[in-house]
Amino acid sequence: MTVGEEVPARLRRAARALLRPGGLLPRPTGQQRLVDAALALVLTFVAMQYAWGDGYDEAHRHRMTDLVLVVFLASASLAWRRRYPLAVLWIVTVAMALTPDDVARLTFYSCVIAAYSAAAYSPHRLPTLASLTVAIVLISRSGATGPPNPYAYVAPTVPTQYVALFISAPLVVAAIGLRTWKLRAAETHTRLTAVENARTEELHRAVEHERARIARELHDVVTHNVSVMVIQAGAARKIMDKSPDRAREALLAVEAGGRAAMGELRDVMGLLRMDLPTETDAGAEQGFERAGAEPESLAPQPGLDRLEALVGRMCGAGVPVELTVSGTPRPLSPGVELAAYRVVQEALTNTVKHASGADARVQVSYGEDELHVEVTDTGGRPGPAAATGNGRGLIGLRERLSVYGGTLRTGPRPLGGYRVQARIPLLPLGDL
Repeated sequence: MTVGEEVPARLRRAARALLRPGGLLPRPTGQQRLVDAALALVLTFVAMQYAWGDGYDEAHRHRMTDLVLVVFLASASLAWRRRYPLAVLWIVTVAMALTPDDVARLTFYSCVIAAYSAAAYSPHRLPTLASLTVAIVLISRSGATGPPNPYAYVAPTVPTQYVALFISAPLVVAAIGLRTWKLRAAETHTRLTAVENARTEELHRAVEHERARIARELHDVVTHNVSVMVIQAGAARKIMDKSPDRAREALLAVEAGGRAAMGELRDVMGLLRMDLPTETDAGAEQGFERAGAEPESLAPQPGLDRLEALVGRMCGAGVPVELTVSGTPRPLSPGVELAAYRVVQEALTNTVKHASGADARVQVSYGEDELHVEVTDTGGRPGPAAATGNGRGLIGLRERLSVYGGTLRTGPRPLGGYRVQARIPLLPLGDL
């Protein structure tokens, strides 16, 4: 763009900026309406008192009615100076144009206030600028003597009895404004402090919630796999001399359980450390390469599609488990699937720990608006890993399910054994 083209473009942008509204008209509060009404009332009273008093020239007595009407319109219209600032300026400007020069003070002060209100509140830039220009010209001619001269400014004189009022009123307004500003500044500081404190508390709650979530994940992963490994290792120890082949199978199951535990732990920790590889990570990868294995990529958290693998591991550990799925399986949110998987995992872990030799049954039912998960066992004697529990497993399940509006019911069965029931409301994937 050349210099000759740039100047018209700037002018066009400036013209569009002038024609574009600068915002919305303000909505005066009740207190502001009251102040504007009081201001209009005071100016109307003072102007009317002067118009009917001795200050008005006797030569204009025959036009008293017209002048009173003009003065009343100019002063009373200020009651709407915030809601209709441009219209009020036009009314006052016309009234000032109709006011004789020798009594210009009757509408002069109203015109000054209306001009300020239009400049402060009117969103219409171009009409406001044009109206202010006309008002300034009229003000500059008010009180002038001799031939009209728009460049000769003679301000209207102020009566002596009102000098004290015009000095004290701005001082009072300034003091009130200063006090209001201080109060608002103190309120703003208080609100900011409260917001900062609330954010700090929210951050602390988020940290505690995250710690609890990590603790639940680690508990579910470690407890289940370690319990199975303890059972398999104990079985291998007992039959190592009599049946080495079966002991070898048990040790292979221990190894598989350890690998599964390491894989899930890696997935959990990977979710917490989504950053660049550190020196430790690089060393671990080099260790994998030296061992002839590739570092596994981050896998998703387990869901209902991995229940068969979980049941297979339990059967390999010597716990007969029957899996039944009813209803129409469909994709659910990852959080709901993980919660349902953890319910089955924790229930089977408790069966291994507290009901050694029991048979277990897992039922998963897909309803229209609810997922029902039930795990039952036939009862048995406490296993070797029973003393390792801390009672936090079922509490963690209730906390996990409560996030999705689910419920957990646990307790002994009437004919022996134990039952764990979970119900989770199902919502469309878009609402989760």
